[in-house]
Amino acid sequence: MATTEHPPSTGRLRAWMLEGLSDMGKGGGHTGPHAEPEPPHQGQRWWRVMCLTGVDYFSTLGYQPGIAALAAGLLSPVATIVLVVVTLAGALPVYRRVAEESPHGEGSIAMLERLLSFWQGKLFVLTLLGFAATDFLITITLSAADASTHLVENPHLTQALEGKQLLITLILVALLGAVFLKGFLEAIGVAVALVGVYLGLNLVVVITGLWHVVTAEHVITDWSTALTAQHGNVFVMIGVALIVFPKLALGLSGFETGVAVMPHVQGDPGDTEQRPAGRIRDTKKLLTTAALIMSCFLIATSFITTLLIPEKEFETGGQANGRALAYLAHEYLGSAFGTVYDVSTIAILWFAGASAMAGLLNLMPRYLPRYGMAPHWARAVRPMVIVFTLIAFLVTWIFDADVDKQGGAYATGVLVLISSAAIAVTIAARKAGQRGWTVAFAVISAVFLYTTVVNVIERPDGVKIGACFIAGIMLVSLLSRLARAFELRVTSVSLDPMAERFVRDMASRKLRFIANEPDQRDKAEYHDKIEQIRTDHDLPEQEDFVFLEVTVTDPSEFEAGLTARGEVLHGRYRVLTLESASIPNALAALLLHVRDFTGCTPHIYFEWTEGSPFANFLRFFLFGQGEVAPVTREVLREAEPDRIRRPRVHVG
Repeated sequence: MATTEHPPSTGRLRAWMLEGLSDMGKGGGHTGPHAEPEPPHQGQRWWRVMCLTGVDYFSTLGYQPGIAALAAGLLSPVATIVLVVVTLAGALPVYRRVAEESPHGEGSIAMLERLLSFWQGKLFVLTLLGFAATDFLITITLSAADASTHLVENPHLTQALEGKQLLITLILVALLGAVFLKGFLEAIGVAVALVGVYLGLNLVVVITGLWHVVTAEHVITDWSTALTAQHGNVFVMIGVALIVFPKLALGLSGFETGVAVMPHVQGDPGDTEQRPAGRIRDTKKLLTTAALIMSCFLIATSFITTLLIPEKEFETGGQANGRALAYLAHEYLGSAFGTVYDVSTIAILWFAGASAMAGLLNLMPRYLPRYGMAPHWARAVRPMVIVFTLIAFLVTWIFDADVDKQGGAYATGVLVLISSAAIAVTIAARKAGQRGWTVAFAVISAVFLYTTVVNVIERPDGVKIGACFIAGIMLVSLLSRLARAFELRVTSVSLDPMAERFVRDMASRKLRFIANEPDQRDKAEYHDKIEQIRTDHDLPEQEDFVFLEVTVTDPSEFEAGLTARGEVLHGRYRVLTLESASIPNALAALLLHVRDFTGCTPHIYFEWTEGSPFANFLRFFLFGQGEVAPVTREVLREAEPDRIRRPRVHVG
């Protein structure tokens, strides 16, 4: 009995793992190019959608002030002001332009993808995806690590949980994965509640902190005296702040997510998919409001934490390490309020991890399946959740669930994406002939590139992690593209009136096609080709043929539609011309379409290609050409298992 029951159980598990293409479709989440169409929705008001991106953006207040104090010391408020200037004068204008150029949530990666073609474009996008994966995965692990820090450092739980931060972080990551395995719905309502409560509690902490700073006059005096003694004058302070501010780059997170949630924004009744003017306008409001709120909190929190918390408490093992605002909440507002603050912080940090996981599941299907660079199971949510969860386990273990150690990797991912966005909008402004904006965005790009380089030099962990993700994505993409090389990847086939006329005429006799590589396209070329085919295959002279000629467009593309256009050359030779990324796939798709259209089995005739079979396969893999005949036959064999119904391939 055991042997008979095992296969159905295995089948049920496989069906559950591969069920659907996304469990987030009901929430309006992007489900990838192979998913069922998203049901139309009315969207949400921009301020509600702002809370969806805010769980990622605003949650950084849980650890940003502590990281800023460690990086800049007494200069933390000054360096934070530099960061805010870069945010409002740099990142905000860039992403407002990204919202205009990419209003459907594709973001800056899609903008750069449109600028580059062929394999270099695909490799560039894969590289950016590696850094995006770094950003999102470190968001998951860093948020979980900081949530566990708030839990462990709570006065009521310190003794019971001391030394168990790594275990707690792994449990939080596992819980996140379990929720997504069951099915996660991006609930904007939950995000609104979490952000509202969290910002409200932070406002109370900030007001209380400022009150203590103002009432205790010696605090400001002591800080300014120490600052002057350490750095001399204001100009030196500003110079040092400009040097150290890249270490504070975590405060720039959230802009890419802000653009990604654009499809959720309601917009105006008159919006169209081609030009959703209302959605673009309201997304700009979303980005601006979020940046202003975050900027105010960044300045205020860096100020009060630097002045009120002893420097030693920010260091590893200190009570304010990774939880500076929670330290102030317990210190000045009591244990009860501090515990409520901890619970709120843990909740929003966990939800930030959920938002990042959703971002990963939305991002990868947007590109990899379309490139043929993902296995079939990567189109389903649950297998990818398991993969990302296991990677998050590994990253957590490598960094020992330490917030400070992960800050560099997170900042690198954020900065690379912002730098790429700045470069993308610079190119877009230049193409639009906007000289002023081109210069402005070029300057902003230079600032972010400088910030990225400095961050990489001082904290190379981000590049190392990003390089691992890039290498992994490249390897998986290459293996997947090889494994799917013989897959029929033409999404649709259509015939123009002349092509349809050729096919209908031939269907009354024998459907015979000759694969021809167009050269001079003169009369002699077609005459010699027909004579060669008749000689090689011993065909009678009364047999007529239609030539098939494929022009390779961009061989790095994987899936596309196909249109066959008919023409008569030199008064007698019928030719069907096609454009495709791959000659064998185009020919196989057309033959199958003709078979289904006419109900007759078509025949196609080739001549052998000279040269090494391996070299010809590489030509096919990279350039869509090579040894066409056997590859066409293999594509047909995979697409049509029934040998009787399969179009016939002849090679001579």
